Amino acid sequence: MIARELLDTATIPGGDELRLFRRALKGADEYSIMLGRIELMNSRLSGSEEALATLTCEHLAVKNPRILIGGYGMGFTLRAALSVLPPQANVEVAELIPAIVTWAREPMAALSQKCLDDSRVTITIGDVCDIIKKADREYDAILLDVDNGPDGLTHEANDRLYSMAGLAAAKTALRANGILAVWSSEGDSRFTARLHKSGFAVDVKTVAARSNGKGAKHTIWLATKR
Repeated sequence: MIARELLDTATIPGGDELRLFRRALKGADEYSIMLGRIELMNSRLSGSEEALATLTCEHLAVKNPRILIGGYGMGFTLRAALSVLPPQANVEVAELIPAIVTWAREPMAALSQKCLDDSRVTITIGDVCDIIKKADREYDAILLDVDNGPDGLTHEANDRLYSMAGLAAAKTALRANGILAVWSSEGDSRFTARLHKSGFAVDVKTVAARSNGKGAKHTIWLATKR
């Protein structure tokens, strides 16, 4: 078995540590980001993050949408969005941890494929929750992949996004018929109920973790502002 190489570490709010690993494989290096013994991201598992973008963009009814992506991760959602969005679209990426952006530009540059340098993209270092709270009908879509889903794992403050107050703020930040799309490692019936209670029209999708349709299944909520 090919050993992993530790490339860097980063402290997240609360004091926990993220670790970036690389495994040298034939064809392309494999990257993983770990929190303790938990693997948060792996470059081989991009399917559901890509689906978060493509499923959302399929439902957008505007010509040149403005989109907010919460959490850069390994860039799969951003790259998938850019592949289908028109030239005049605007994509803002909010990333809480500066090291994630540094890793994207440096050790994982080959994986990022210069998506951060696309003219349609703006990078904001900060909490996506704060950005949402300040917005008033500014976005056609908000895509959230900031944790393992509505049940926060890496940052307890992320719970603010998925509470009734957080959902109300997201609804205010969206334009008419705007979409709140949320990625999760698993389903959550209580979160589905909160979305309905918040006045969204909800479509729950189950998608594969891998681009080839294999592997674990993840959940994506597409909640449309009514």
